[in-house]
Amino acid sequence: MDSAKTSIVAGIVLMAMGLLFLLDRLGGADSGVYVPALMFAAVGAVFLAIFFRSREHWWAAIPGSVFLGLAAVITATQVIPGSAGGAYLFLFMAAGFAAVYVRQPDNWWAVIPAGVMFTLAIIVALPQALHGTAVAAVLFLGLAATFGILSLIPVRTSGHPGRLMWPLVPAAALGLLGVIFALQATAQLIPVDFAVPAVMILAGIALLVYAYRVRDRGPRTH
Repeated sequence: MDSAKTSIVAGIVLMAMGLLFLLDRLGGADSGVYVPALMFAAVGAVFLAIFFRSREHWWAAIPGSVFLGLAAVITATQVIPGSAGGAYLFLFMAAGFAAVYVRQPDNWWAVIPAGVMFTLAIIVALPQALHGTAVAAVLFLGLAATFGILSLIPVRTSGHPGRLMWPLVPAAALGLLGVIFALQATAQLIPVDFAVPAVMILAGIALLVYAYRVRDRGPRTH
């Protein structure tokens, strides 16, 4: 990063820290609480500047998202009561890995950790009343959706564009487990008489999607 960009980042950090200390002196805020968050945000901004500087610096989105996520968690714990603030870290990390793929589509592998981080963010944000089998349902369904998306996006392997087929296998297995846990989690709300038709409807939708994909075949990568 050149000296001009470094000066801009340093100037913004100094101004923000000065404002926090001023508010502390005036009794408007406890600046000591937000200084760590500001430091993490400054480091994250540096990595983001490196990321936007060149396509070859796609890796900088990962540490940048981590530091920005830590800053968001520290800030959220001071503003929002409860333990859901930790979800911001996973959200920022999911955005970081998604940015890696958007910046360089050859890094299709980044879709997997992006989906995993987003799923963990949802799990952390779930209320305490939904913990148990609901967490397992969200986990498996989120992972299934991740691999399902991976099978839909165009990738380039061995110099040939196409789509990956192998993610459909873990997507189907994880999706089945997710549906089972989801039905167990809602067993008290959905009578058993409705569970079997619900499974049949889901299976029918899966078959229709599969038939559509077979009919609309394009270049694929095995």
